[in-house]
Amino acid sequence: MSASDLRPTRMARVAVVAPREQRRAVLVAIADAGVMELDAEATDRDRHRPGRGRAADEQDDAAHGDGDGGERAASLLRDAPEDVSPQLRPEAADPQQLHDREEWEQLAGEVELHRTAATAVEHGPATIVLGWVPEEELAVLRERLEPHGASVPQLPTPRWITPPTRLAGGRLQRSLRPLVHTYAIVPYDDVDPSLFAGITYVMMFGMMFGDLGHGLVLAACGLVLARSEHPRLRPVRRLWHFPVAAGLVAAVFGLLYGEAFGPTGLVPTLWLAPLEEPVRLLLVAIGVGAALIAASYAIGTTNRWREGGFRAALYASSGIAGGVLFLGAAIVAAGITSGIDALTSGGAVVGALGVVLTFVGFLARSGGGGAGVSQAVIELFDQLIRIVANVVSFGRLAAFGLTHAAIGFAVWEGTQALWGPGLSAAAAVALFVVGHTLAFALEVLVIGVQALRLEYYELFSRIFAGGGRLFDPWQIPMATQERS
Repeated sequence: MSASDLRPTRMARVAVVAPREQRRAVLVAIADAGVMELDAEATDRDRHRPGRGRAADEQDDAAHGDGDGGERAASLLRDAPEDVSPQLRPEAADPQQLHDREEWEQLAGEVELHRTAATAVEHGPATIVLGWVPEEELAVLRERLEPHGASVPQLPTPRWITPPTRLAGGRLQRSLRPLVHTYAIVPYDDVDPSLFAGITYVMMFGMMFGDLGHGLVLAACGLVLARSEHPRLRPVRRLWHFPVAAGLVAAVFGLLYGEAFGPTGLVPTLWLAPLEEPVRLLLVAIGVGAALIAASYAIGTTNRWREGGFRAALYASSGIAGGVLFLGAAIVAAGITSGIDALTSGGAVVGALGVVLTFVGFLARSGGGGAGVSQAVIELFDQLIRIVANVVSFGRLAAFGLTHAAIGFAVWEGTQALWGPGLSAAAAVALFVVGHTLAFALEVLVIGVQALRLEYYELFSRIFAGGGRLFDPWQIPMATQERS
């Protein structure tokens, strides 16, 4: 994996300039290429910019020749079946003939083409369409449009315009992106945190769901989901990677805890037994949380720098300022825990620097003045409280791990108590199966939500300062054949 896989594809803002008589052919070529997102709002602003005059706007509308034809095609399309997929043909077709021949896909394509043509700018003998194209696809688009006499100059991107996001990366990153996109679309300037999010999610889930037996069952369920053709499972089938990965990590933690359908003794304890060393497990969970928060501050600082430069990153509560404040608090905690006074004093100095930087950032955002100072003080106090609360919140990694182990222990104790000849053995088996089935179903849901909560509130809140929008290229496939 290269560094380019961690950031969105670079976008070029372009204007397609073509002879007016080639407008349809150019639009068909753009739709067939499927590499350009049309910026209809920018085109509309250009068509109706102040000072152009009403006569010029009316001249453009008349030049399109799409008003009546587009409305007629749209009215004819009302007779089509639902969910018709548009298709295009190179040459223009009469909408009435398409309707009479029931060529609904091509009629839908004509309607879509008319609507898009209405967003173009007619300037003298030229038609102009604005949009976004990935820089790596720019040469492809120019090659497709050259036979029609069209040029594709690249335009400067104003600072107030944010390009759309098209994420790069391999199959692994793409499979993990639903976890990120349910929170926010990665902004154009930000780092893609999909890999970080996927690894941390399955790690936190496995720590809370640590059991060799349950983990392998969950992984098996994920493999069944991947191969299922059931219509009700189709919307979530693409998420099969998550139960498989989470189940395997839970199985690893089950080996570390010595848990296999509870403390059955089927596997040895390789690290610690949760019910025997709960304090140690809690301290490890908080340490893991602190490390993950530190990593999220590092990603957040990179994003703030890319979004607004060094100054924006320096004073951001999710950037350098917040990271320094968190680092100072961590050093102070380490000093107090270890009893090293020098460490505690050094952490206090680092924390004080973080307080100053964070306060300055809040004050600048509030606008200054007496009210601004009060607001900055309140926000700074809230930031300090949140840092402590966020770290402590990772204690749930231990809490739910203990709960899972306690349920397994209770089921196993009950099974042993009932075990005996005859009906007692049957009752013991029934208790074991039913108990673990209920525990599995309940805890998969609860722990899955808890891991997601930690991901979003404790980590993503530092990585993201806002959301972007996905690159949505205009694409209509060409009709492969005509009906006789």
